[in-house]
Amino acid sequence: MADAPAQGSKTPGQPTIAYVASPEGSTGKSIIALGLLQLLAARSARVGVFRPIARSTREPDYVLELLLEHATADIDYHEAIGVTYEQVHADPDAALAEIVSRFHEVIDRCDSIVVVGSDYTDIHNPSELAFNGRIAVNLGARVVLALSGYERSDADIVQLAKMCAGQIQEQHAHLAAVVVNRSAPGRLEEIDKALQVLDVPAWSLPDEPVLTAPTMAELLDAVGGELYSGDPDLLQREALSVMVGGMTAEHILERLREAMVVIVPGDRSDVLLALVNAHEAEGFPSLAGIIMNGGIEPHAAIGRLIRGLQPRLPILATSMGTFDTAHAAASTRGRMLAGSQRKVHTALALTERYIPAEELLSRLEVPVTEVVTPQMFEYQLIHQARSDRKRIVLPEGSDDRILRAAGRVLQRQIADLTILGDESAVRNRAAELGVDIRDARIISPKESDDLDWFAEVYVELRKHKGMTLERARETMTNISYYATMMVHLGLADGMVSGAAHTTAHTIRPSFEIIKTVPGVSTVSSIFLMCLVDRVLAYGDCAVVPDPTADQLADIALSSAATAARFGIEPRVAMLSYSTGDSGSGADVDKVRKATALARERDPKLAIEGPIQYDAAIEPSVAASKLPDSDVAGRATVFIFPDLNTGNNTYKAVQRSAGAIAIGPVLQGLRKPVNDLSRGALVEDIVNTVAITAIQAQTPANESEAAR
Repeated sequence: MADAPAQGSKTPGQPTIAYVASPEGSTGKSIIALGLLQLLAARSARVGVFRPIARSTREPDYVLELLLEHATADIDYHEAIGVTYEQVHADPDAALAEIVSRFHEVIDRCDSIVVVGSDYTDIHNPSELAFNGRIAVNLGARVVLALSGYERSDADIVQLAKMCAGQIQEQHAHLAAVVVNRSAPGRLEEIDKALQVLDVPAWSLPDEPVLTAPTMAELLDAVGGELYSGDPDLLQREALSVMVGGMTAEHILERLREAMVVIVPGDRSDVLLALVNAHEAEGFPSLAGIIMNGGIEPHAAIGRLIRGLQPRLPILATSMGTFDTAHAAASTRGRMLAGSQRKVHTALALTERYIPAEELLSRLEVPVTEVVTPQMFEYQLIHQARSDRKRIVLPEGSDDRILRAAGRVLQRQIADLTILGDESAVRNRAAELGVDIRDARIISPKESDDLDWFAEVYVELRKHKGMTLERARETMTNISYYATMMVHLGLADGMVSGAAHTTAHTIRPSFEIIKTVPGVSTVSSIFLMCLVDRVLAYGDCAVVPDPTADQLADIALSSAATAARFGIEPRVAMLSYSTGDSGSGADVDKVRKATALARERDPKLAIEGPIQYDAAIEPSVAASKLPDSDVAGRATVFIFPDLNTGNNTYKAVQRSAGAIAIGPVLQGLRKPVNDLSRGALVEDIVNTVAITAIQAQTPANESEAAR
């Protein structure tokens, strides 16, 4: 078939097509594709994935499964695959035609699409990159070339980049950028400088061992073993190194490293017990696991002792001999699967840190859209929080979800963190979970040097209630009170809690210590409701059960200020069961009075009420009910008349419309404190930390005063 001509500038409205290609296997192409997918999802509503040549016909393509988890376009696994290697070998031209045909079946459903080139899993063919170039030009794609810098000199990297660029350009494909993955961490600046001789932008990413490290679950499969004892959840931890324990226990203990897996015969009772205890002991590294080889289980008495100790450390048992076990463990390469959260967030953190987003997107000519999807909004939250990093305190250091979220927050540089809890216990548990919280500050309130100071401040704040120093000191050992006092005294900029405690436990200290913004007497909340194409604010759905007219006015003004802080232009709808002057009654009159009070306090605010939900959100209904309103049909902030209505409505929209509800975001306090749902997922906690950091960037009193 005749190949398509070289591609020039994109036509307005044409989808952005980015093709990630490499000249060999093990370049970490999926890392670059994942980062690119996230960048595009921040700018495009519907981002898809396409795989021209399937990685394998014998098992699912795990790279494609991973990327589809992060895509936002409506494309399923089978639609996202072009052809097999067998089809390419049998008839390259026919395979190319099939790829183009299948691609065009899905491209109309995408605003942007990431095409991931072949993986060299078949017999290595030096013309494979050229064939990827042919595919790229026929799809109208711009190529991002992925290279490996592993154990290569600067000169070798540049020579490889030039050769590959030549092959791509010979096919008339458009090369947009070069990314050199797996580069020596200490030589990134030198590599980037050497790459400046290329005609396109080029960046290097450091080699990150965790991305290629196998998990204990993958090692379990590799050695054909079974879990002898330990916490099954810890099988997802990555093993960063392997050691054969063929020496005495004391010499093995000297050689232990963080996240190491140790291979030892099951009859070496002394070594097994030493390793189990070393993993728990302070001053020793946290191990990834133990593999007992040789098909020999520990002596019955030792087995009872191990079971009695109830070690969380995974201990695997295999019938393989020492050599075969060591070979299998050392040669197993970890995969970045859809569920590999640590690997995924490590990869995203690398691309965010080392690849300039705007420069790469400009090379791909990605248009800005007015649509705001949940993925776009989440990216904007994290980007805004990172732009002026704040200090957030997390009181619930004993909760695994908090630790996992803390690792992601620190890794992606969203905020600086203080975690409350026993430092040894918190750090040991984080290490067991494979979470890096080295940059977090850990404080035990009961052992804090600031405890007496905090107690004295609390006595001064609560002396009108008869507070004594002794009672204040005891109160300050409570994690919520201690964390709130940190925020009050400027030792932290905000607090996030509630994963393991009630809302009252989280926010009661705020009423006593932080208090409300001047001019606002009501602490309330909003949920940020991320719909398919926009983000709305719903308030109050979590705090005030039956607000008065004055409280409703407070809620409206606070909600408008909060919405504006998150990039939502506030057009406030004061909801009721009637619109305009059509109804009467105590409930409608309350909303009408609240609307008047809010207008009086902020004449510039776009606000309408009383108004029904359909008239507030649907232009056609608004045209008949309130044709002259600037808010009707265009509302972005919805104020509910009571908690019953608000809470049920946000949950109904969340479930029936598939909306993502972020919140509750507390408002009205002088400094940010936010409450988590006790069912909060790790992603919810990360988003709430980002929201709290953004709130801290503009103090609430300044935000209210600006309105």
